[in-house]
Amino acid sequence: MKAERFVEIIGADFYTGVPDSQLKALCDCLMERYGIDPEHHLIAANEGNCTAIAAGYHLATGKAPVVYMQNSGEGNIINPVASLLNDKVYAIPVIFVIGWRGEPGVHDEPQHIYQGLVTLRLLEDMDIASFVVGKETAEEELRQALDRLRSALSAGKSIALVVRKGALTYDGNMTYGNDCAMTREEIIRHIAAAAGEDPVVSTTGKASRELFEIREGNAQSHKYDFLTVGSMGHSSSIALGIALHKPDTRIWCIDGDGAVLMHMGAMAVIGANRPKNLVHVVINNGAHETVGGMPTVAGQMDLPALARACGYPCAVTVNSYGELDRELAAARERGALTLIEARCAIGARADLGRPTTSALQNKESFMEYLTELS
Repeated sequence: MKAERFVEIIGADFYTGVPDSQLKALCDCLMERYGIDPEHHLIAANEGNCTAIAAGYHLATGKAPVVYMQNSGEGNIINPVASLLNDKVYAIPVIFVIGWRGEPGVHDEPQHIYQGLVTLRLLEDMDIASFVVGKETAEEELRQALDRLRSALSAGKSIALVVRKGALTYDGNMTYGNDCAMTREEIIRHIAAAAGEDPVVSTTGKASRELFEIREGNAQSHKYDFLTVGSMGHSSSIALGIALHKPDTRIWCIDGDGAVLMHMGAMAVIGANRPKNLVHVVINNGAHETVGGMPTVAGQMDLPALARACGYPCAVTVNSYGELDRELAAARERGALTLIEARCAIGARADLGRPTTSALQNKESFMEYLTELS
């Protein structure tokens, strides 16, 4: 189904969400139609955030908004759905559009397998009636399903359209870019060189895939790295937990701007604890690149100022490899909590692979290495 027709059939005039690769056609359609427009379309920090924004829209207009997201975001919406939207509380109707990663019987990455298995079950547990949209779903079938579900919206309940892989298409040609010179893969190559044999925690998406391939290309062991293939926004907290309990070992965290935004409170906790052995590198391209390149608000932010306000004693921005190498070397010698924001271009190699080891193998080899460092 064309994304344009999908939008027209839904008939809403406000969308907010977190981009998803399975919903890229919808996201590109919204970006070409509205861009980032407070009246019609906002990209939020996380799924709970956009659910609350949607609630505010309903309070202001009386209309039902649309929240789009990957099914991994269901965990982030449970609290606002149960304690804000639910018809036993404020009865605020929302139309959720959810990309179904890890659908049973469809090959996907390991972090999506269990989430895919429980996607519909979680919606049922949250009292959200759902309809599955697939490649074969006709426009009239979707229209009839929505007509049936609108009685739930009228009663102050939420509904969900769960979108299978390839169900939506878009013929537009949205491209995303910025004026930054450095590439993420090369930044990670420089971080890996500076870290040496120190443990590294890398964030969700292409960053972990690039780190894996850099180790392969250097004929290095993967035991140095914990690849956070799921759980977006939590790599810095994982790194903090390691750093606090391995105080004599320097820990490096490779983070992304979208991930930092998703759970920004983590920076306040890191800053309050000030682990001297943690170097937090945020690669900021101002985009949710792994899922298509849609913008984040981090391109407009002063991340070092935010870090200093959270308690990081040292925080800088770099825009070139020379600056990056200088700050990485300084962080290595400093012995103090440090944040380095590396401004980065949007883009990755078309032939970028995926880790060939399992998540469990990654965990076990990383833990064994941490034990060796004791």
